Amino acid sequence: MSRPTHALSGPYAPPAAARRLTAVSADGARIHVEIHGSEGAPAVVLVHGWTCSTAFWAAQLRALGADHRVIAYDQRGHGRSAAPADTDGYSTRALADDLEAVLAATLAPGEKALLVGHSMGGMTIMAAGGREAVREHAAAVLLCSTGSSSLVAESLVVPLRAGRVRTRITRSVLGARAPLGPVTALTRRVLKYGTMAPGAAPDKVDACARIVHACPTIVRHGWSQVLGTLELDVEVGALRVPTAVLVGLVDRLTPVVHARRIAAALPECVGLTELAGVGHMTPIEAPEAVTARIRELVGTYVQVKEGA
Repeated sequence: MSRPTHALSGPYAPPAAARRLTAVSADGARIHVEIHGSEGAPAVVLVHGWTCSTAFWAAQLRALGADHRVIAYDQRGHGRSAAPADTDGYSTRALADDLEAVLAATLAPGEKALLVGHSMGGMTIMAAGGREAVREHAAAVLLCSTGSSSLVAESLVVPLRAGRVRTRITRSVLGARAPLGPVTALTRRVLKYGTMAPGAAPDKVDACARIVHACPTIVRHGWSQVLGTLELDVEVGALRVPTAVLVGLVDRLTPVVHARRIAAALPECVGLTELAGVGHMTPIEAPEAVTARIRELVGTYVQVKEGA
């Protein structure tokens, strides 16, 4: 039986891309890239999180594709991008290299875009934010449901008092090597508890479950090790472009404390949005709010050259 990859119909089924290409990263990794919308429209680059894929952005691709050029790519090991050949391929440096390669492959020299990262995608942007090649293309940034450090210690996935016991159990849960298996009623409930709000609609839970369960076990474990030791606080201070932060107030994976800390540390924070009744999977749980914030930032910071 083939593994589920994404919703096949409805608002969380990804639309067909206008164009696909492969970006080659610094270590030779081949990164699958999709472009939606029209050439010459304001550019938005979407960077998904851990265990997800371009399909995670289905709602945004549908809503923005009519009047934006939307670039989305599969992080290495996810979706249609090959898994790293060894442990050296799992690092924030590698994530930053991949983003740099995607920007070079899809944007003209000096062309600006809004960079949007969810969870590990936000960490990718933070890791790359100080690079000149990224600054060349970043008009502004939106960081959704992400953190820069202390991810395991501050996670609320395990319902225990903060401390070494909770941290140890959380590390073992997030870094488990066991396959997730097929999507079932039970696995949907587990995923919903850990990553989404109690009130998340069944179709949203199912869309997330299909995407997460499609991530290979070895890839899920490999990136869990990187996230477990993440330390990007210094890099946050190097992200010197207008940057907005968005978080769900019932996010258990990257609780609101992370968003508030990042917002306070950013050199050019242009707003912190806290969404009541929303968990970690903000682009799927609150698609209208995320898309609206993207549109606001594009309208303010992304200018299209005349004649483009």
